[in-house]
Amino acid sequence: MIFRLGGKPRLSAGRALCDAAVRQARAETFYAAMGAPDTIEGRFELLTLHVILLIEALRGRGDAARATRQALFDAYLADLDGALREMGVGDLSVGKRMRELGGAFYGRAAAYRKAFESLPDQTEVERLIDRTILADRPGSNAATLADYVVRCRAALSAGPDLLTAEPAWAAP
Repeated sequence: MIFRLGGKPRLSAGRALCDAAVRQARAETFYAAMGAPDTIEGRFELLTLHVILLIEALRGRGDAARATRQALFDAYLADLDGALREMGVGDLSVGKRMRELGGAFYGRAAAYRKAFESLPDQTEVERLIDRTILADRPGSNAATLADYVVRCRAALSAGPDLLTAEPAWAAP
């Protein structure tokens, strides 16, 4: 399907969006000021959040956006696969770990979609962030990160066309 809808441009746009999500998720502010743990799990959660925000922003924008959404997801999975291999996960275990990570992604995506339904009340977004990104760490402040997520979601949906431009992330 991706090749019928523009193929290489959609693959390229998906890769570019994935790279943008990686850059944003690596912002030091999340770890130094917002309390996200600078661990493999913490980085996975922040990357997953940013990919979900992009996928949600592309939702309902037509066939080209659908193909780009799939290309973004494929690039995200390829990056996770590569990271597992770099960490030394054996070939026989990579498939199982990728299924676990895919399941985690789909679970997070559904949970964020449900939490977004309760906006403008950010309580559900805060709870989800506290449970996932902040891993219920004592003294963490999910409200600051939830505020960022809500602002980011609004900026991405009102920003430039994600098929042709860099995402309009909110400042962390």
